[in-house]
Amino acid sequence: MAKILTLTMNPALDLTVQLGPLQIGQVNRSDTMLSHAAGKGINVAQVLADLGHELTVAGFLGVDNQQAFETLFAKRGFIDEFVRVPGETRSNIKLAESSGRITDLNGPGPEVSAQAQQALAARVEQIASGFDAVIVAGSLPRGVSAQWLKTLLLRLNAMGLKVALDTSGEALRAGLEASPWMIKPNTEELADALDAPIISIAAQAQAAADLRQRGIEHVVISQGSEGVHWFSADVGLQALPPKVTVASTVGAGDSLLAGMVHGLLCGHKPEQTLRTATAIAAMAVTQIGFGINDPAQLKRLESGVNVRVLTA
Repeated sequence: MAKILTLTMNPALDLTVQLGPLQIGQVNRSDTMLSHAAGKGINVAQVLADLGHELTVAGFLGVDNQQAFETLFAKRGFIDEFVRVPGETRSNIKLAESSGRITDLNGPGPEVSAQAQQALAARVEQIASGFDAVIVAGSLPRGVSAQWLKTLLLRLNAMGLKVALDTSGEALRAGLEASPWMIKPNTEELADALDAPIISIAAQAQAAADLRQRGIEHVVISQGSEGVHWFSADVGLQALPPKVTVASTVGAGDSLLAGMVHGLLCGHKPEQTLRTATAIAAMAVTQIGFGINDPAQLKRLESGVNVRVLTA
């Protein structure tokens, strides 16, 4: 299997609260509360590990509450290349209602100094040549600019690495200028980055063609329960997920990205790559937490994914 590096600049301790209908301004009683180390790149890494790949994880991690992350890394067998910074890694609260609706309360994260940024850039440059792919996922913490991210991505590209990018806002705008190998925004994130509506399939196909002209080989647009659109030089495919009972949508996009990278690195056929990735994302929404806990369930979900060629 592949050696993969994931970069999570702004990880989080996620506290997921499961409850009935949320009553705004009232006392609410939870059914369960679960806390776990998370962050988009770390979430992706857990899924890829379950798919058999060798993972190294890096980014910025607060020294004051790093234990949960270190425990996860040790349990998962991840090589830890995170740069420690003063303060606490942020905490995020996820209110997961029984209806499947999720309300996020995301913390700001620590302030990351220029010295820490230089340290991470140097560490990544030192180790990155040994990887089959680098996945850069999530938001940027305070102190880290979109321009810094672009510079890092350009350096990774110059090293000949396959870079998959999953972010939003200014970070995505800057990241597009670095022409990564793959991007995985949702419809709203890509429309915001391009300053253009991309609701129709034709508009998405044109946007993807423009991005491929800029050197981005794979444009994967996630659309929640409405499925996934994947555009590359060889394929324009849509996958519609099977119906599932939603426990939480947190991590679905991360699981999709992991599945896409897995299929492409393993040389799977396009239809199978998208089918498996969509099934992994569908599985993610049925659970709290990240990873593939039931391979048999994943196979059943794959059989329910409908993949077809996109037509405008």
